[in-house]
Amino acid sequence: MFKGFKDFLMRGNVVDLAVAVVIGAAFTTIVTAFTNGLIKPLISAIGGSDAAQGLGFRILSENGATFMDFGGVINAAINFVIVAAVVYFAIVLPVKHLQERRKRGEEQGPSEPTDVELLIEIRDLLRAQNGSGRAADGKKE
Repeated sequence: MFKGFKDFLMRGNVVDLAVAVVIGAAFTTIVTAFTNGLIKPLISAIGGSDAAQGLGFRILSENGATFMDFGGVINAAINFVIVAAVVYFAIVLPVKHLQERRKRGEEQGPSEPTDVELLIEIRDLLRAQNGSGRAADGKKE
């Protein structure tokens, strides 16, 4: 049971999907808190006379909605780089290493059923369809 589950997980697409959904959602919250709490105040201190506005400028000085916030863009870029680095080094690199070991034959890959196992499964399905314990050709075993 666990071997089948391990084989399912080690197929590349499942790992990629898990990385995208779970790590992306959970870790982004932590990184956003880090950059909003520590990095953004540093960026805000660099630019502008109004520290709340941060690094940027207003296109129209009388309209606050025209503020071009370069600090927010830098903050988002830092978020992205941190999340991408953690995902790469914590998940993608180890899975890639495992797949390379499988190619070299150091670790066994997902198992394929043997011909005998497939024939036994077909026989059992045919028995279940007939319902009486008879073989597919109608002869009693």
